[in-house]
Amino acid sequence: MFQLLRDGRARTRAELATLTGQARSTVAGRIDALMAAGLIAPAGEATSTGGRPPATFAFNPSSQVVLGVDLGATHARLAVTDLASTVLAELDAPLAIADGPEPVLGWVADTGRKLLETAGRSLGDLAGVGVGLPGPVEHATGHPNNPPIMPGWDDADVPGILRGHFDAPALVDNDVNIMALGEHRIAWPDVPDLILVKVATGIGAGIIADGALRRGAQGAAGDVGHIAVPGAEDIVCRCGNVGCLEAIASAQALAVRLRTEGLDVSGPSDVVALVRGGDVTAGRAVRQAGREIGSVLAATVSLLNPSVIVLGGILAEAGEHLLAGIREVVYRRSLPLATQHLRIAVARTGAQAGVLGAAAMAADHALSPEAVDALTA
Repeated sequence: MFQLLRDGRARTRAELATLTGQARSTVAGRIDALMAAGLIAPAGEATSTGGRPPATFAFNPSSQVVLGVDLGATHARLAVTDLASTVLAELDAPLAIADGPEPVLGWVADTGRKLLETAGRSLGDLAGVGVGLPGPVEHATGHPNNPPIMPGWDDADVPGILRGHFDAPALVDNDVNIMALGEHRIAWPDVPDLILVKVATGIGAGIIADGALRRGAQGAAGDVGHIAVPGAEDIVCRCGNVGCLEAIASAQALAVRLRTEGLDVSGPSDVVALVRGGDVTAGRAVRQAGREIGSVLAATVSLLNPSVIVLGGILAEAGEHLLAGIREVVYRRSLPLATQHLRIAVARTGAQAGVLGAAAMAADHALSPEAVDALTA
């Protein structure tokens, strides 16, 4: 019954009895239990059809809070949100993931406590912590799995370390998955099939199919950056293979290429700055990267038939060049039936996508039927 109320709409006891098929006495008892737990609250009175107006009840998202944590290679974004993903306090700061799990997660714990204070909440209000990491994660355990840019993190017990700091459940996933979850939940809630493609130092995709995040058997679903691109067999990728999409079209690969062409580029942010500044060489390179990404996404469109492809990551900030290159190839190479209503757009949640997704992951766990039953028992 509570899952029906999570949409925020106020309902009467009679409506809930009709929707659930339960006796009104059973509904009344469960409303009392949910109100005692703080998960729902009175929401005024419905229009009377004769006699006393019936009381209505609705989800109370402010009853608890969650902490969302989006960790990148060189940055961290944290946010305290309520159970409906409304941000109450937020911080973005530089942080080196290569420092290792204990220093990084210790900083996350200290910063998380400060954000709770800023939001006017206590540790007792914290229902859970959601974390996104810039590498492969075994979601069932929350342990990183041979992450290439995270020395010292392999098989680290990230949930256990955070539980020790917060005494609350902690869930961990890779950064692209939580970006897809955040963008879907906030910007495209009515779209059941969506792919978010992050183009940054690497390239990866988060897959929403039939309204749910799909991670695959070992959590490796969406690793489009290591799909081979024809004609690039002489380019070595950091994974050890040759011709990977990431090796030729990521923001880091473009930075290296533009540097060899004499431009003053030290990293992905410089690529974006050049494109925005109107540099023709950089703009041409980004558009070609879009075409290479589009050649891989065209196959993905035929395989998964999404309604929306969303572009995130730093290179998506370069404007229309990347988007135009991807659209050019996807619409040309994919079947008309698959692209008839396909939209390709830049992420609406921007840099907040990951932290919002991490918070939503924690909230979903805290509000699952099992968790609600335990809370109201």
